[in-house]
Amino acid sequence: MTRADWQRDAERIETLIPAIYACISGAAGAPRDWERFRFLHWPGARSLRTVVHEDGRIEAQVFDNDTYIENVAPFFAANDFHEIETAQRVERFGQVAHVWSRYEARTSPDSPHVIKRGANSIQLFHDGARWWVFSTIWDNEREGLTFDLF
Repeated sequence: MTRADWQRDAERIETLIPAIYACISGAAGAPRDWERFRFLHWPGARSLRTVVHEDGRIEAQVFDNDTYIENVAPFFAANDFHEIETAQRVERFGQVAHVWSRYEARTSPDSPHVIKRGANSIQLFHDGARWWVFSTIWDNEREGLTFDLF
């Protein structure tokens, strides 16, 4: 893909969200397109992973673009991982949009085996020319946590 392709991805929410999933999906050891990932995210963007420990303690792990990449790179090097959007709800007001994006993670896009499910809350900003991912917060499905939003 070229930078012009990335720009086209960023012009519409309908193309931006699948592009993000494409950046983090692939076979174990396959290079991820981190340059494209950075292009789609505002330079100061933040990601927050919710973690519920076995003892019930809840933790927020917060990353900027580079620390997110550093954190997930070892996992992607060792594991097949494809995140696939299964449902989406977009709410927009002017230059701001919020996307609820449900996902399933699988070892391949067509695998019947689901590794995990969850929901991404993605906040977007439009600068007049394109959309930027400003922040993403996600949580994984678990016992007692069901999807009732969409």
